[in-house]
Amino acid sequence: MSFKILGYAAQTASSALATYSIDWRDPRQDDVVIDILYCGVCHSDLHQARNDWGFSVFPVVPGHEIIGKVVSVGAGVKKFKVGDTVGVGCLVDSCRHCSSCEQGLEQYCKEVATQTYNDKDRHDGTPTYGGYSEKIVVSEDFVLRIPDNLDAKSAAPLLCAGITTYSPLRHWDVKKGSKVAVVGLGGLGHMALKLAKGMGAEVTLFTRSPGKEDEARRLGADGVVLSTNPDQMKDVADHFDLIIDTVPYEHDVNPYLSTLNLDGTLVLVGLVGALNPAVSTVPLIMGRKSVAGSLIGGLPETQEMLDFCAEKGITCDVEVIDIQYINQAYERMLKSDVKYRFVIDMASLKKEAA
Repeated sequence: MSFKILGYAAQTASSALATYSIDWRDPRQDDVVIDILYCGVCHSDLHQARNDWGFSVFPVVPGHEIIGKVVSVGAGVKKFKVGDTVGVGCLVDSCRHCSSCEQGLEQYCKEVATQTYNDKDRHDGTPTYGGYSEKIVVSEDFVLRIPDNLDAKSAAPLLCAGITTYSPLRHWDVKKGSKVAVVGLGGLGHMALKLAKGMGAEVTLFTRSPGKEDEARRLGADGVVLSTNPDQMKDVADHFDLIIDTVPYEHDVNPYLSTLNLDGTLVLVGLVGALNPAVSTVPLIMGRKSVAGSLIGGLPETQEMLDFCAEKGITCDVEVIDIQYINQAYERMLKSDVKYRFVIDMASLKKEAA
């Protein structure tokens, strides 16, 4: 059994996103049915829609930064009730019994977590569809509570951009007095600045583009370093405890290693693929430094992040769009022409149903 809802899908890697009728599976006893209010637009949505990573299964209905209202719950649901404001991030299921899942690290599930879209339901094999749609059906264990004082539309990107940067900041124990640098000022980078500042760190932005100082300081940076300026780079040698590198394309990380202090770590959260040029081991060996990677957080950490953001008044800087604008938004994303995340007002989808 299934029921139909309206969404926006890419039918092929070269086609524009357009309306699509989705067959959703009937809810199970532990499921929550959510009427989607807002959905953030992540760069990975574009990659999946255009099959840039080579594993998209069409049609693709993107969207994993979802905020909505609960409209019904299964008989076994205990955590949520009709009317609750909730969120769904990048995951909708996992094996729930491996060592990672037992620690609340579902993103590192040994049997591979089920992605919110472009994946298969691990129980019946039906496709998963994302937030560019009217509704979504998700097990209560993968639904997040949105604090009342978080603005819903600005909170949507926290479910990917927010947790992607929050997780390494927490894992490497950033706190008052920590010295943190962020490479890149985009959707991830601007959240890393805000979150690190909220944790009490001294925060610096690395950028290759002059003229970003005022914007960086508005977002929480205490300083800005032009990474192409040797003198500025020398001034911060052996300085940082942690560097969050948000750059999504191939780039040279070696210049940043000299700015790490003893036992410092550079964490890659943007690049998926090989580093080129290769990392020199000299600064690693001579300073016991590390280059690491990090994914999103698990469900407990994501809820912690939402509560932290509510406490500190942290949200994402967003540009709200109608779903009918999504193809133009993708083209603007390719040009980095957004500050700093598009969010779809899903009420606009009702125009298609009228």
